[in-house]
Amino acid sequence: MTEISQITLRPVAAPVDRMVRLPGSKSLTNRALLAAALARGRSQLAGILLADDTRHMIRCLQTLGVPLAVDENARTARIDGCGGFFPESEAGLYGGNAGTVIRFLAAACAASRGEYQLDGDARMRQRPIAQLVDALRDLGAQIGYAEAEGYCPLSIHARGLRGGKIVFDRPVSSQFISALLMAAPLASDDVMIDVSSGLPSAPYVKMTLAVMDAFGVTAVEDRMERFIVPAPQVYTAAPYAVEPDASAASYFFAAAALTGGRVTVEGLGTNSVQGDWGFVDVLRQMGCRVEADAHCTTVHGPPDCRLRGIDVDLGAMPDVAPTLAVLAAFADGPTRIRNVANLRIKESDRLHALATELGHLGVSTEVFEDGLMVRPDRPPVAGVIDTYDDHRIAMSFALAGLRLDGVTIRDPGCVEKTFPDFFRQWEQLQGR
Repeated sequence: MTEISQITLRPVAAPVDRMVRLPGSKSLTNRALLAAALARGRSQLAGILLADDTRHMIRCLQTLGVPLAVDENARTARIDGCGGFFPESEAGLYGGNAGTVIRFLAAACAASRGEYQLDGDARMRQRPIAQLVDALRDLGAQIGYAEAEGYCPLSIHARGLRGGKIVFDRPVSSQFISALLMAAPLASDDVMIDVSSGLPSAPYVKMTLAVMDAFGVTAVEDRMERFIVPAPQVYTAAPYAVEPDASAASYFFAAAALTGGRVTVEGLGTNSVQGDWGFVDVLRQMGCRVEADAHCTTVHGPPDCRLRGIDVDLGAMPDVAPTLAVLAAFADGPTRIRNVANLRIKESDRLHALATELGHLGVSTEVFEDGLMVRPDRPPVAGVIDTYDDHRIAMSFALAGLRLDGVTIRDPGCVEKTFPDFFRQWEQLQGR
């Protein structure tokens, strides 16, 4: 896929009717990999995602001296945990554009002992990290900026973390909170984190707490506004099965909505710990029918393909905002997407990217400080889509190709970040 400069999509001739099995969650995979690496004993992970972001985490943990073996075919990993302190006391770590890698490892390295340098690609160097660094400094970490203040690369002189209270004034990323939570058990005393001023993408923090619990670490949570992590604690090795990726599922559920068809995703249901599973409720508002049990979800699109425009707060699941934005281009009436200002600091400025590329399909938009309005005043037309090296832009605009003949996606290989097999599965979805 990475050798292909662009791909042109053809519309489906009939409503999509498929059962799909999706790769493991990137968010869960990287959390479980780190928890297992910090644990005492041997852990076995099943259903892991193998894509750019998770491979960066695997390589970084191996560079830190963690014995970690991956079975590519079985999608499993065996990790002999280090009991809290990384074996290698000096390491240079590269995380590409993976926020979960750079941010989680910044905190975990600060809690260890040694000299560590963390860096990412050009876009990662533009994504803010100052709030996390300031919080870690308040816990005793010695962290310097090698170049621009507030951004990677980082230089960490690690001598462990002390306990204490951290107060965030509206963190721009929930990953900062997750990073602190995962490192906090290694501190010398209890850590309290106050996010009462507001917490974006709260379900991702709930996911972090669930993974920590699976590996034997406890944290006290008060209405997702305050967290207390008793310390010191030691992660305990455990078997862990990674759910299919709910963010990736959004494209396939939306395909059912857009074509008046039916898509079933196996292994992902009402017991999911991923907030993005809630996208099915957004589809209900647009006129879809949803059937779900603990381990399976089916979305039925409206038989007449008539979708309602909606006004929705996606603050809890901003990663599905691109999916909804493209879907909204085919709805009856405008769609307002609110409370997703943090899309500006993702792999691309997604609000700008969505507005620009929807414009290439002839769709009117208006960008607000916290979101986007999509106004399908006239039928969309096929166009050429730039992807900004952003996997979610590429995958979301593939939806337009289900209805429009000749939608061209440039740089489709950017999906390697979280879903290397996306376009092959998309062709199967279309019956090709």
